[in-house]
Amino acid sequence: MNTDSNAKAYWAATLGLLTKVLVIWFLVSYGAGILFAPWLNSITLGGYPLGFWFAQQGSIYVFIALIFWYAHKMGQIDRKFGMQED
Repeated sequence: MNTDSNAKAYWAATLGLLTKVLVIWFLVSYGAGILFAPWLNSITLGGYPLGFWFAQQGSIYVFIALIFWYAHKMGQIDRKFGMQED
């Protein structure tokens, strides 16, 4: 594979991962905290409605997990395309 096509494939993989991260971020922050809150509030977690829990602290847990998942997947993409830092 030549350098130009390798660079294009690398950026395509990177942008694909970034798109997934942003969609998850949107669904958790806006979706679970606002759009789906009335439906989620019918479920309780620790005595609190689930929609409220996601808006207050659940989204933070998801965001932290998302950071680690992104770093792991980005490392895999870097290694696949020979872009890792050693």
